[in-house]
Amino acid sequence: MKPRKYPRPCAKTTKWSRYLNDRRAISYDSIGKVLFLSATPKLPKNWDRYTEGSPVQRLNSSFSALVIICAFLPTPTMAASARDIRPSKDASNLSISQSHSFSTSPNASFQSAPSSHSGSVLASRMASAANAKHLKPFATEDIKVLLLENVNQTGREILSKQGYQVEFLKSSLPEDQLIEKIRDVHVIGIRSKTKLTPRVLKEARNLIVIGCFCIGTNQVDLQYAAEHGIAVFNSPFSNSRSVAELVIGEIIALARQLGDRSNEMHNGTWNKVSNKCWEIRGKTLGIVGYGHIGSQLSVLAEAMGMSVIFYDVVNLMELGTARQVPTLEALLSESDFITLHVPELPETKNMIGQAQFEKMKQGSYLINASRGSVVDIPALIHAMRSGKVAGAALDVYPNEPAGNGDYFNNDLNEWGADLRALKNIILTPHIGGSTEEAQRAIGVEVADALVRYVNEGTTLGAVNLPEVTLRSLTMDEPNHARVIYIHHNVPGVLRKVNEVLGDHNVDKQMTDSRGDVAYLMADISSVDNTTIKDLYTRLESLSSRIMTRILY
Repeated sequence: MKPRKYPRPCAKTTKWSRYLNDRRAISYDSIGKVLFLSATPKLPKNWDRYTEGSPVQRLNSSFSALVIICAFLPTPTMAASARDIRPSKDASNLSISQSHSFSTSPNASFQSAPSSHSGSVLASRMASAANAKHLKPFATEDIKVLLLENVNQTGREILSKQGYQVEFLKSSLPEDQLIEKIRDVHVIGIRSKTKLTPRVLKEARNLIVIGCFCIGTNQVDLQYAAEHGIAVFNSPFSNSRSVAELVIGEIIALARQLGDRSNEMHNGTWNKVSNKCWEIRGKTLGIVGYGHIGSQLSVLAEAMGMSVIFYDVVNLMELGTARQVPTLEALLSESDFITLHVPELPETKNMIGQAQFEKMKQGSYLINASRGSVVDIPALIHAMRSGKVAGAALDVYPNEPAGNGDYFNNDLNEWGADLRALKNIILTPHIGGSTEEAQRAIGVEVADALVRYVNEGTTLGAVNLPEVTLRSLTMDEPNHARVIYIHHNVPGVLRKVNEVLGDHNVDKQMTDSRGDVAYLMADISSVDNTTIKDLYTRLESLSSRIMTRILY
């Protein structure tokens, strides 16, 4: 069966939606018009013209709906959340999350991401596209997206093609400016320099999702975001190869002292030497952290003739002839080159300090392309001056500038001048993942995740919410609704939710929890306008509710 085609929204059908997409409380009256109950200064004078004949007034039994609901355990900070709107005493409010549920692409297919167990991704997408149910043709230009830190253009294009209103900035913003910018955006995309603290997120009254166009997410308060229904996505795979290749290049450069020889030539000095210059074949590479990057690096290094050992906090399958060692100390004492690939955690702060340098081989080398807090820099300076460490390559630092310029100085890090004065040290400005290939892949991966979440509510790949999805709705299921409920993970919630859903035919249902957060998704059939209003009102009234969204 061919997909049903919907026209692009005309001027009349788009105007009304801009009053629905700012995440403010709304409710329906008996004839189906939209009335604002709170958080809106005043209605436009020609409000009747906006809704007359619009999809709002003409909702009937021929459409499908997607209701998304989120919940958590109560926390002391939730009362201060700008996302929570106090209910009216004389009427039921539709939460700000419903306004986003209207923000779906006119042409997007209503389908979940293919499962890793469902065969070819391409085949799955082609099959679902042939019979995919299209979302209702609501305008999306009122969804505001803020992209910072020069996010790759591929991600920007994906979001713009959805019809979202995308603002693009090449740098990060100071906290006060960020707070002003973030107040009315629904989606924000960042890299590693933008800090989304509770103070910033508290002011983000419309925010529903954060995209980290990088591997790390330590720049976001993940717990606060989860407790306020804000999903966070990142790109854990896309730049792994680029970082691994950089490390291989640095291993060779350190072994041959290429940095020093290049600097000498730039200064007009010819200094042809071989003393303490080595081949890397036959040397031992110690990898701390055998994840996506560490394992790829292992394969590349072994192909160049190196022996590979690694240390990780969990037991992992070795690739090739790599060997896992039981302790960090064992790795340090055996390795000629040591490279770090661990996340920024309290447990990894100053993971390599004076005690660890003392356990390393005399004349060994250190590479850090993970996080700046992992290495005690003053201890590294001492180890290099003493000759214990023959060379080092650093791509990350405890404090990094917010933008490009002459900022890497002692004002930023008090040891900056001492570090730059060392011999055989390679300093790069956090460029591990800065390749065209990696940034394009990151742009696609994160932008696709953001679109799926905004348009469908799918949380696959979220780092702070449970990962929940259901199979696609198709044209053979024209009158179905998808109910998603995010709630406090407390006893009795499912019973109360199913009391609401029990009045309808539930085709399929899935729920999962992550700490204090639980996420429920269910598809129900035979929905109409009254069903949508009733479901939403009853679910919003539950004490466990954090967010309710309706997408159709």
